[in-house]
Amino acid sequence: MASNHYSAQYDEQQKQLINDIFQQQKIAYQQQPYPQYSERITKLQTLKQAILSHQTELIEALAADFNHRSSDDSKLGDILPTIMGINYAIKHLKGWLKPAKRQVGILFQPAKAQVVYQPLGVVGIVTPWNYPIFLALGPLTTAIAAGNQAMIKLSEFTPATNKVIINMLAREFEPSNVAVFDGGPDVAAHFTNQAFDHLLFTGSTRVGKLVMAAAAKNLTPVTLELGGKSPVIIDPDINLEQAVNQFILAKTLNAGQTCVAPDYILCPQEKITELITICQQQFTRMYPNVQSNSDYSHIINDEQFQRLQHWLIDAQQQGAIIHTMSSEATWPTTSHGEPSTRLCPLLLVSQVTDTMLIMQQEIFGPILPIIGYQNIDEAINYINQGERPLALYLCSYNKQLQQRIVHQTHSGGVCINDAAIHVAQDDLPFGGIGPSGMGQYHGQEGFYTFSKAKSVLTKGKFNGSKLAFPPYNRWIHKMIYRLFLR
Repeated sequence: MASNHYSAQYDEQQKQLINDIFQQQKIAYQQQPYPQYSERITKLQTLKQAILSHQTELIEALAADFNHRSSDDSKLGDILPTIMGINYAIKHLKGWLKPAKRQVGILFQPAKAQVVYQPLGVVGIVTPWNYPIFLALGPLTTAIAAGNQAMIKLSEFTPATNKVIINMLAREFEPSNVAVFDGGPDVAAHFTNQAFDHLLFTGSTRVGKLVMAAAAKNLTPVTLELGGKSPVIIDPDINLEQAVNQFILAKTLNAGQTCVAPDYILCPQEKITELITICQQQFTRMYPNVQSNSDYSHIINDEQFQRLQHWLIDAQQQGAIIHTMSSEATWPTTSHGEPSTRLCPLLLVSQVTDTMLIMQQEIFGPILPIIGYQNIDEAINYINQGERPLALYLCSYNKQLQQRIVHQTHSGGVCINDAAIHVAQDDLPFGGIGPSGMGQYHGQEGFYTFSKAKSVLTKGKFNGSKLAFPPYNRWIHKMIYRLFLR
């Protein structure tokens, strides 16, 4: 982890601000526990226009935080999915707000039943550094759509981006409605200890456990969006060039610093050499040079860069072979011998074993191990013996194999013949399972996550319940038991 960019005094100020605004938001919710449709739409439109009008400023801030980050990586990974999510919420919110009609059993007639989706109250959102706009404002979108107040804690590793987001939202929203905080790990810990009505955390599995423990003290429900080792399975019968085109962008976008980036490849043993060659050819077409290429992003900080170096050295010492996809750049440092530039091309690693660090934890960088398999059963068993991943990718046009992978493996989501883009589908829920997460959000599922599905049963003047009053063992009770207790 990188050192804290904020002073102890600043952190204390942020903690006090969290305390004060949390109380303000609780009061604001009590005063307006069910915002009208028009109010929610206005807030969503305000959020959208704020992002669009600050687009250049946000992209420049992201580039500063990463030392260099491709503007297209920022548009594709942060700005675009956030705007698409807002547009989707605006389009569908009226339908989401409609009470859902439910059936009433004949024994309890006449009556009507429905489910009303009520705002939870004050929602807490904790975001990571890899996509600080999308992973902060995406959850905010669904929190607003559901009618909640929201407090956001941004990562301490993106101070420039944080400043833009904080100023941008402060100009558009009252702090009693939407408030944003930065600061170091102590501030994050203080934030997660608040008695939120729901807490959404995106980050590592290790920190996710700490967040869940903190939330448990207040019985705060949590949604955890974590990570894990998301595999790519290559069908023995697929053309390898097609397969590579399906997953390589998901691994090179943001230099592999994506929670749903492919984490390792399961490839037919006899095709590994060909796979490496095709990956190198495709990477070179995408990035003819790396050192001076504005399209290729850097690793976020020195500590993350050094972690990746350490894992590569560990793998090599245990017999792995490192394959550099760019002839221009090498590891463990750049060609200039300056680790601080934090530039790392895509690296494929063959002859890996489970004892290597790169196979024990989520890589979160442009390193892609390859594991050979003899038959598809072996590949499926390998996945199922490990922890359940956030995503699973299959390169195959075989319909039977597609169904088998969907039904015989467990993961947060599956993407067939592409990678990572399922996250950008607003009509699909997004979330992990087990070590890769808990709960889900995006689109309609996000609206439900940040709402209380309240059951409402309504009766009129005639109420037959009194017919079942004691004393029991009358004819009415005998009839009820005879008709319904079977």
